[in-house]
Amino acid sequence: MASTTNDSQTPAASALLQALYQASDNPSATVAARALATHVTTTGLRSLAVDGITEDLVRASRSKLVPERERAMIALEEICRTVGAPGGFDPYILPLLPVILERYSETGKADVIGKAAEKAAKQVLKLPPPEAVPMFMSALFEILSTSGVKWKTKTGALEMLTALVKIGPDQIAERLGEIIPHLTAEMRDTKSEVSAAGHKAALAICGVLSNLDVLPFVPLLVNCMARPDTVPDAIKQLSANVWVRDVDGPTLAVLVPLLQRALSDRSSVVQRQTVILVGNLFKLVRSPDLAHHHLKNLFPGVHRIAETASFPEVREFALQAVNTLTISAGADEETIANLKKTGLGSTGASPISSIPGTPAMKLKFANEDTDAFMHTSLTYQATCIASLVRKRDFDEAQWTKYTVPYLSRFIPAATAEQIAKENLKRWLEIDKERYFKAAGDDDDDPTEKIVDLTFSLAYGGLLLLNHTMLKLRRGWRYGVCGANGCGKSTLLKAINRHQIENFPENVSTFYVEHDIDGEDSEATCLSFLIADKFVKAKNLTEDQISERMKEFGFDSARQGAKVDSLSGGWKMRLALARAMLCDADLLLLDEPTNHLDRASIEWLQDYLKAQTRVTILTVSHDSGFLDSICTDIIHYQTKQLVYYRGNLSKFVEKYPAAKSYYTLSASLVKFVFPPPGALMGVRSQTRAILKATNVTFTYPGAPKPSLMNASCAVTLSSRVGVVGPNGAGKSTLIKLLTGETVPDSGKIEKHPNLRVAYVAQHAFHNIGAHMEKTAVQYIAWRYQDGHDREQAMKASRVLSEEEKRQMEVPIEGKNGEKRKLEMIIGRQKLKKSFQYECKWKNMDHKHNSWLPREKLIEAGFSKLVQEHDDLEASREGSGSRDLSFKVIRSHLIDVGLDGDIAEYNELKGLSGGQKVKVVIAAALWSKPQVLILDEPTNFLDRDALGGLAVAIRDWAGAFVCISHNEEFVGALCPEIWNVEGGKLIHKGKAAVVEGDAFEDGKRTLGNGLNSKKNTPSGSKSATPLASATPSATNSGNEAEAADPNAMPVVKKKKLTRKQLKDREERRRMRKLRWLSDSTGAPREPDTDTEDEH
Repeated sequence: MASTTNDSQTPAASALLQALYQASDNPSATVAARALATHVTTTGLRSLAVDGITEDLVRASRSKLVPERERAMIALEEICRTVGAPGGFDPYILPLLPVILERYSETGKADVIGKAAEKAAKQVLKLPPPEAVPMFMSALFEILSTSGVKWKTKTGALEMLTALVKIGPDQIAERLGEIIPHLTAEMRDTKSEVSAAGHKAALAICGVLSNLDVLPFVPLLVNCMARPDTVPDAIKQLSANVWVRDVDGPTLAVLVPLLQRALSDRSSVVQRQTVILVGNLFKLVRSPDLAHHHLKNLFPGVHRIAETASFPEVREFALQAVNTLTISAGADEETIANLKKTGLGSTGASPISSIPGTPAMKLKFANEDTDAFMHTSLTYQATCIASLVRKRDFDEAQWTKYTVPYLSRFIPAATAEQIAKENLKRWLEIDKERYFKAAGDDDDDPTEKIVDLTFSLAYGGLLLLNHTMLKLRRGWRYGVCGANGCGKSTLLKAINRHQIENFPENVSTFYVEHDIDGEDSEATCLSFLIADKFVKAKNLTEDQISERMKEFGFDSARQGAKVDSLSGGWKMRLALARAMLCDADLLLLDEPTNHLDRASIEWLQDYLKAQTRVTILTVSHDSGFLDSICTDIIHYQTKQLVYYRGNLSKFVEKYPAAKSYYTLSASLVKFVFPPPGALMGVRSQTRAILKATNVTFTYPGAPKPSLMNASCAVTLSSRVGVVGPNGAGKSTLIKLLTGETVPDSGKIEKHPNLRVAYVAQHAFHNIGAHMEKTAVQYIAWRYQDGHDREQAMKASRVLSEEEKRQMEVPIEGKNGEKRKLEMIIGRQKLKKSFQYECKWKNMDHKHNSWLPREKLIEAGFSKLVQEHDDLEASREGSGSRDLSFKVIRSHLIDVGLDGDIAEYNELKGLSGGQKVKVVIAAALWSKPQVLILDEPTNFLDRDALGGLAVAIRDWAGAFVCISHNEEFVGALCPEIWNVEGGKLIHKGKAAVVEGDAFEDGKRTLGNGLNSKKNTPSGSKSATPLASATPSATNSGNEAEAADPNAMPVVKKKKLTRKQLKDREERRRMRKLRWLSDSTGAPREPDTDTEDEH
């Protein structure tokens, strides 16, 4: 068989090639090809060029002789199998892809060549590693785009594309935006075989999407690429889907071309569905850069619909989508203005090689000169390594995989490994310089580093930190800052559990959280610490523990107090004492100032600043605390931890966007509270609607009362701050007012229809049993019966033994018949009070009776009356509200919670701040008239706190707040109730109280939650409980409360219509006389008391 050989070939290579071409059959050709491959392996890859083997095989593949073309394919298959096995050969087979695919088009007797080419292609696909897949795809797309290519060559290229999906799915996903336009052109090819292969390749390539929301729609999306007329149906199905998962780049790469086409549709239905879909998708785009990348393609079309759509509803949805796009992309006004002037952007095909982030890289070798042949391999390696650098993948095994097999083809393996390590080290330094070089860099500081590592952090499938650095020095105090939900507490917990990769095992940690807040232990404080598993591990004696506790303010009496009797502030002190007893190297504090009064915070600050050997990492929303203790600030920025030297003030100077840590503003987070419902008979903002009279309460087992003879009142205009040291009785007072507990003596009175929203200090106990529900589902459950189901759980609704016995006491009717009350089932107005429908025991409903409110209270059924009043009040506020998920979601959004988180995330996965928003939203659902917050600043970041403060300021209902946050209380509350030593002292400007709002102002018409001890109803403190200046009752001085010289209240007589008409005429004439008077005399006043004749 005739053959042409290259003059540059060595005799050995020439003989091997001649044997290959002259083989009589395929088995002989395979043996010859194997010998040729062994020669390349033995002499090295350079023989491919030096001996002209590659050049000769290319020539043979295009020979006019069919056997010679077939032998060339067999040789390439064997070389790939034998030479490519150790690795490092793929850079040299990549340029031969067109040669192999050309032979797919052989027909007739030459069809055997096509089969041989297919076998060679399969061997080629075993060579490239994942990071090289984009280069192979680029070569295949170049073949597909070449004019005059045979259809079989195209199908072969598309089949290879399909096979590459299994090799590098992640690499393909990164480049879907560039791949889709190429595939779209092939799916629309007039040759059915090419179109089918393109469709199959598109299904495989789009199958690499990680977004589970879009995966079911992949066949539909691929069909739209091939048939644009199916876009409206696809948009209809997509817009009906519930989108809950983060939308990433690959997902948008597939969806954006479809959305662009739909935005050009003339149908108002399609336009409406498309703009809604755009808004829903871009709410889930977490990367501003990604959103900005697609802004040019979508914004002009959405804006055009917002301006020109025929239906107002469509324009409104489009406007919402415009706002979502703008916020998601973080676009400035200039960018938006330019986009409004442009038409739709282009999603045309672009070469894969032009993708940003894959620059060529130079690898330098000591005493090694590179020639053109070696440069081919180096360029190939550099492209793969550049991809690793761009993804910040600095795993040593990966860098070895993409360097050593290739370099060892030219230099010793040991030298190749050394070069790989040096290259990795150099790029690690560059990466640190690029991403970790921030303000306050401390590399030159001589202080001991206890932690210095690079890590990533994820939670629930959400990436919180991506390849960032954690660097901590002994004795330094770090404040961790960032928005709610960014992962601050998650970071602390991961560190405490040593779930951070490469975290040093010799560094001991202790995490101080609010686990003691819900502790109801009967143990004393001292025995609680002695029994604690962490303290036990330190083998401390009881005397040692007792002495250490004294450093935290626990004297002998306080050490003997029960844990469940401690206030929230003292429980936090106990948690800190436990932490310090463990002598950890790294102390992790999660909101340590929550529940602490000012004196306790100052003590904590001094204590922490005195710890020179303990490193402190704290999350806190108390700006004063961070300013006082922090030596450094760690800030969450774009999934990175960025370090700033100095305290919070210094940090704000360098990062002005963090000013929200100092100001209460709703600029970033806006809360909107529902308007309070109307109260029957209350036409003034200054009439008492809730009040306590001489109430005293003692906790079981406590030596003295927590609250003694306290009196106070709340009006619709009240803005009250309840302050005082830890354990003084602030929360006790609020629990008495809300009915959470019952006073030992004294009386709590409230308007029968009053609704009180109470968010307790340990707010999460309300949702503790519903952690598997979403926020929307929780509110739907709580109000599904038309009233607040949490009301029935209050302690004041539980009957005591004495009250149960009272239920057995019969009530005598008008005819002398005695009946036992079973329940109250109805209520209606009776003059200026109410009467209640009573169901009697062992009697049918037809025998029900209506009894006046006063008679039931007098008979000792005040709790049943109160329970029914609360039920009716709750029904009035929430019974008429729509409990659809859409409405509840909107309500939660108004209270600052993200809508998708509210509807789709379980409560157990929410951060502390998000849970607080859920509790506040649930409490406000019934449109209450009074909002009581116990330590509302706990868990909320500064942005949310500012939004809350502005919402309360603008709200029309009454507000009562317990807080140690002086800034929050000072901004909202002109009236202060100072609780100290069990005494209530009124300070500041109190709201004016014109009289009680219990129907006609009579005390007998109040709810009268009867105390455990009977209290006289004619107490002197029945006088108004607040005034423009503190009254005697407010100050606790009853002797001054009854002023004999006080002017009697004269009830005004209602005028008849004739009297009113005459009065208006007199006033008109008086005004005319004044206008015509030239002397300049003052105008006579219009009064109702003078004799106007």
